[in-house]
Amino acid sequence: MIRKTIMLGLLMLCAHAGFSQQNKTAETPLYQEIFKADSLMFQAFNNCDSTTYRKFIKDDLEFYHDLGGFTKGAANEMLSIKEMCERGNHIRRELIKSSLEVHPLKGYGAVEIGTHRFYHTNKGQEEKISGTYKFVQVWEFKDGLWKLARVISYGHENVSND
Repeated sequence: MIRKTIMLGLLMLCAHAGFSQQNKTAETPLYQEIFKADSLMFQAFNNCDSTTYRKFIKDDLEFYHDLGGFTKGAANEMLSIKEMCERGNHIRRELIKSSLEVHPLKGYGAVEIGTHRFYHTNKGQEEKISGTYKFVQVWEFKDGLWKLARVISYGHENVSND
């Protein structure tokens, strides 16, 4: 419990203070690997491809959302995705690449910090922007695969899904 509290505190500190004002990691192999994993995972999210999306999620995923609260476990995340896709209102995530920071977590993986924009399409309507939000994601590298372990998503004060 103490370890989780320390990790969450560290991630929030990084998210609010930032490691740097400018992204100086874009040319590193680690940045490219995390950018690719993020892109493939959210391509699956955007297309309601739950099989591919699940491949990027650790079984013990922890998801902290400023409005939605805490979600634990891949099963709960997948249920959330399933319900979202079954509603028939399309949601699309777009990374703001210029905001992306990737930093190594020695012996574990990487931390990804950035900003992303979400769009929604209600039935019979044109796509609209939902808002622009911030995130911190912790990726574990194990057995040659990148998997999402922890997510903090915040800055949802002005969500617009109507």
